[in-house]
Amino acid sequence: MSEIPELNLEKTKDDIVKFIQSKVAEANSDGIVVGLSGGIDSTLVAYLACEALGKDKVFGIIMPSTTTPTDDKLHGIKIAQGLGIEYKEIAIDSILNEFLSMTQLEDNIQAIGNLKARIRMSIIYYYANERNYLVCGTGNKSEILIGYFTKHGDGACDLEPIGDLYKTDVYKLSKFLDVPQEIIDKPPRAGLWNNQTDEDEIGMSYDLIDQILYQYKENDKEAKKIADTLEISVDDVDMIINKIIRNKHKSKVPEIPQKTIL
Repeated sequence: MSEIPELNLEKTKDDIVKFIQSKVAEANSDGIVVGLSGGIDSTLVAYLACEALGKDKVFGIIMPSTTTPTDDKLHGIKIAQGLGIEYKEIAIDSILNEFLSMTQLEDNIQAIGNLKARIRMSIIYYYANERNYLVCGTGNKSEILIGYFTKHGDGACDLEPIGDLYKTDVYKLSKFLDVPQEIIDKPPRAGLWNNQTDEDEIGMSYDLIDQILYQYKENDKEAKKIADTLEISVDDVDMIINKIIRNKHKSKVPEIPQKTIL
């Protein structure tokens, strides 16, 4: 079986640090804002940002709602305090409830979850504008490829430092940078509704998702060959491939039709 290649962890870390430094310098920005969810992706990004810019140029925002697991909020605070960065906690329920009250639409759990993500990104961009900071994304390659993010929500950012790392790569680099084990051991979850976890929602473990993505995107294998290689059903492979195809628009600049000149 063709395995996902092992990362050169030291070089990868150095390259991401230099990337963050260059993007902040290019934009004549004074630093970056990171939304701290208490999860492994945002924690890793915060660690890398602090190494790149220093703790004084990284601002963290923790934005819990009633569906945010208590551990996630506490972990976000713990990471901010451990890194020594300035941070702010802003509960988003009052904003969410006002919006839902104004629209008076029937409850839709996914639409409300996406709205939470967009409210959070609006707050992050407000502080970024106010400070002349860039918004640092926390999306990984696995999420980006299958479209597992909210368009104009957690998918909105000015730079995406870990966007070329599969989720399994994120775990490896996090261990290399001594991210607290309790963050690494937690099940990935967005907390957009009660008892939500990423792998339950997607219907597959990230380890298997990453194997399928690698075989499909970088080895150009067909679904049947991927299924045979990984000893899983073609339906499981097709589920991931269909997510890639269906969600391509989420990672693209909006398309524009060309005008015709007389």
